[in-house]
Amino acid sequence: MYDSLDVAARIKSLAKLKKITVKKLLLDAGLSYNMMTMMRTSMPKADNLAKLADGLDCSVDYLLGRTDDPQSHRREHA
Repeated sequence: MYDSLDVAARIKSLAKLKKITVKKLLLDAGLSYNMMTMMRTSMPKADNLAKLADGLDCSVDYLLGRTDDPQSHRREHA
């Protein structure tokens, strides 16, 4: 099973690495800033994870912890 706290940590970590604030990432994706707070208790919907992955240029699999390579989505379509 996936842990929403782990997903939140990956989002925050990758955003920091890419020098994007989490607030800007969420706003650009059309999501509420409260989403990160809500992730303490529940997993975001698949479409919201996809929006975040697009904003971070990573795969949803990376956010879910199914791969440790945030660029794995690029190799699949290369």
